[in-house]
Amino acid sequence: MNDHSRAFLYEYLNNASPTGFESSGQQIWLNYLKPYIDEHIVDTYGTAVGVINPGKDYKVVIEAHSDEISWFVNYISDDGYIYVRRNGGSDSLIAPSMRVNLHTKSGPVNGVFGWPAIHVRDLTKDTAPKVTDLFIDVGAATKQEVLDMGIHVGTVCTFADGLFEMNSRYYVGRALDNRMGGFMIAEVARMLKENNVTLPFTLYVVNAVQEEIGLRGAEMIARRLRPDLAIITDVTHDTQSPKYDKKEQGDLKAGAGPVLCYGPAVQNNFLDFIINVAEQREIAFQRQAVSRSTGTDTDSFAYAAEGVASALISLPLKYMHTTVETVHMDDVSCVIELMYETLLALKGNEDFRYIR
Repeated sequence: MNDHSRAFLYEYLNNASPTGFESSGQQIWLNYLKPYIDEHIVDTYGTAVGVINPGKDYKVVIEAHSDEISWFVNYISDDGYIYVRRNGGSDSLIAPSMRVNLHTKSGPVNGVFGWPAIHVRDLTKDTAPKVTDLFIDVGAATKQEVLDMGIHVGTVCTFADGLFEMNSRYYVGRALDNRMGGFMIAEVARMLKENNVTLPFTLYVVNAVQEEIGLRGAEMIARRLRPDLAIITDVTHDTQSPKYDKKEQGDLKAGAGPVLCYGPAVQNNFLDFIINVAEQREIAFQRQAVSRSTGTDTDSFAYAAEGVASALISLPLKYMHTTVETVHMDDVSCVIELMYETLLALKGNEDFRYIR
């Protein structure tokens, strides 16, 4: 990773891109990508697409999603406390005592998720908080004071934690799910440009919106692009830390390589192609099986239009949907390498159908 890539990683990961409000992050991503692409597309809801070698009959997608879980202001009390509802899969268990940014038209307002002290709670009756138990304190004494700050029902809130490095091995922060994916696909585009690669197909580098509330951005852009192949990257659970059940969730480890997924939405012949690339290039990988749905944008691409041959390359991640999401640096590099080498191996005329 060069200095320019590293600076982009920190700017992009530390920026807030809550579901439905991804525009600032998308602009950062697209600005970085522009030197490495031929043209770009931005759709109505903000999915950004870099296009490399446009106009070819055969079309390939590499894709990640750009949005992060967050909260919506749902109610403001007369004494200035703010109550919220989820925007995506936000976890009420981790919210108390967290710092937040409330994103107003004039900029972010600082706040905290308050919580009663341990001294005054009945610990025999303590249970995990419900979303309706949560409240944000912005230092206001009245509802009007909150409104005067530019905060209103519908204002979106994100946790304030930023990216850092742990033990020279891990990246740690909020929203690595899945802006780390956006970083990785951007790096693939950079490598193609800097290595003077001319692909025999059109490549769409897709950073989709609204994955966290139902894969909606991918659903829209897949119908628009109608690619022949799609390689999706997202995160999956590292299952080595306490509280995970390997028999249920698989035996997956951060630092052991990208995870290749088996499931109905994954086109098996295309998956075998990627596995062959990994083996030939000696890129370590892990395997995962899912039931029915991958739960990622793979599903939207696979079942779009007449069907798109799709595969999922996942990044093992600890502590998903917290402010300390953790990924291994080696895995980040290997996911980038595997996507890059897979693109180089494609001839632009592959037909992965099972029956002919």
